[in-house]
Amino acid sequence: MSQLFHLNESNNRSDCSKLSIIDYLIQNGNSTTADMARVIGVSMPTAAKLISELCDDGYVNEYGKLETDEGRRPQLYGINPSSAYFLGIDFDKDVVNIGLIDFCGSLVELQLDKPFKQENTMENLDELCKLINNFIDNIEIPREKIQLMNVNISGRVNTDTGYSYSMYNFSEEPVASLFTQKVGITTTIENDSRAMGYGEYISSNFRGYSNVLFFNVSWGLGMSIIIDGEPYKGKSGFAGELGHVHAFDNEIICQCGKKGCLETEASGSAFYRIVRERLAAGEASTVKRDANGDFTLKDLIEATNNEDWLCIDVVESIGLKLGQHIAGLINIFNPELVVLGGSMSAVGDYLLQSVRSAVIKYSLSLIYKDTKIVLSNLKDRVGVIGACMIARKNALKE
Repeated sequence: MSQLFHLNESNNRSDCSKLSIIDYLIQNGNSTTADMARVIGVSMPTAAKLISELCDDGYVNEYGKLETDEGRRPQLYGINPSSAYFLGIDFDKDVVNIGLIDFCGSLVELQLDKPFKQENTMENLDELCKLINNFIDNIEIPREKIQLMNVNISGRVNTDTGYSYSMYNFSEEPVASLFTQKVGITTTIENDSRAMGYGEYISSNFRGYSNVLFFNVSWGLGMSIIIDGEPYKGKSGFAGELGHVHAFDNEIICQCGKKGCLETEASGSAFYRIVRERLAAGEASTVKRDANGDFTLKDLIEATNNEDWLCIDVVESIGLKLGQHIAGLINIFNPELVVLGGSMSAVGDYLLQSVRSAVIKYSLSLIYKDTKIVLSNLKDRVGVIGACMIARKNALKE
């Protein structure tokens, strides 16, 4: 691993300033020495020296002169995109997505929907690591240039300790350490919804917002909280477990083992269950079914977008239930932006408009009128891009 990424273990002021410069250039693009000196709080000569050293190390490039009408035109500096790469791993139902970004955050390699069913066993972890190693071995980027890997895991995840409490929790050793050993790249783990929210925030056109709520409406239901531009984790990394808020007096057992969770009526798994129940009761639908009469969540999403009445009705009901709870969160957080993401966001306005209707009905008008509610821009890539972006963010931690 390159020297720069050992700086996050150093208390050396010069090293920390270099990390600050790198972070500033990532966030703001090409900049002048004066800009960076002002923001990181050092003198112009010190900033010039730090930038020169970063150029010598290959992490920063010169990008011409700043266009100006008067005086001497200052030199622009920016990140060298090929100086470092970051790997991200994300899961959807029965598939794994693997992506690689360069130092500037551009996606350079992507493998979507590789069949893979997660199981809480060492054998399953070994199988996953084989897939990851095969991905790395078949790209043109040298393995040694991949500075850090991040793996998204649903449920309770403590990214600081590297322990997962919902998947791959069979060992006393942190799962992040197991990935590091088996892949040979330093690895962190992150809650999938939090990574999605951060990826959406940092990679799409939402950078102008500071306070964002992202809802991962997939097979389960999760939430990411962005406060002042930073993902909020809570004390142990477990913040955002919206799906397991008690919301209904039903007898449906949630995947967490409890009854009545919001996820049991407002998620992809709820969509699947409700459609099955209504079909069994004799209602008609155009949803594609296999020889056994079964279907997938993707089949339901396709049917919805092809104007299947039953699927549309179920989606709108889910949107109203979810929107009622989003309304309460808007009252609490007063966010600038609410983003609906995850696999169910692919039904578009059928979900969006019903959520908006519930928010108007159940939140305070003085608050919700300041909140924009939109669909994810990154769509089915949001999880893997978020994993990559978290990897880069973790590599640059001071």
